[in-house]
Amino acid sequence: MLTLFHVSDLHFGYEDREALDWFVAEVARARPAAVLCTGDLTMRGTAREFAAASEWLAALPVPVALVPGNHDVPYYNHMLRRLARPYARYHELAARIDCGLDLPQLAVVPLKTIARAQFRLNWSKGRVSNPDLDAALAGLERQRDKPLRLVIGHHPLVDADTESSGSTRGGKRALAALARAGADVVLSGHVHDAFDMTLDAEGLPIRLIGAGTLSKRLRSTPPGYNRLEWSETVGLTCTLVSR
Repeated sequence: MLTLFHVSDLHFGYEDREALDWFVAEVARARPAAVLCTGDLTMRGTAREFAAASEWLAALPVPVALVPGNHDVPYYNHMLRRLARPYARYHELAARIDCGLDLPQLAVVPLKTIARAQFRLNWSKGRVSNPDLDAALAGLERQRDKPLRLVIGHHPLVDADTESSGSTRGGKRALAALARAGADVVLSGHVHDAFDMTLDAEGLPIRLIGAGTLSKRLRSTPPGYNRLEWSETVGLTCTLVSR
């Protein structure tokens, strides 16, 4: 049995310290093979917030795979940094985190769904560019022999029945391409409410699983994470664990 913990939207700078401590205890007790974190590590993308997020993630006793969220780039009051070096602090954090996932049965492929700027007023919403989609498809191809293939991104590619939305441009097209490339599941965050649904992507089934938040920015559900368990006989199960 392979066990993974899927968490999202830590939002250091507006974090829920009790929820974070609870999650650390859950990881220490269960010792999953990895923690998968689908973005929004910080609230405003500041150096102080990234330092706090880095310290917390590095202390987890298992490998961590992660992607950035829309809150992990400098916000509008730091426009020059946002446009010139939007992902610098995230890349510095990622370089310090143990991302040494090398499991024979599991592929974890990142998909970038954020942008430094967009041709719409709300830049917090999702976007999948052609180069970012191509990078994810290449990652799936390199690991085509793995029986379980997960894609991790911040925004839901297709909106679920949640209070908030990702409104991801290029999401449906990306979902179909990922299904054709052999992805089993796309994990995401952003909406701060958990969901689990299977969709038909141009004739191919693909599952979308969203995690809630461990921050104080709650919507309709309490802080929590998804416990993913996989075996060749049963397949993948997802259990929402709430604090």
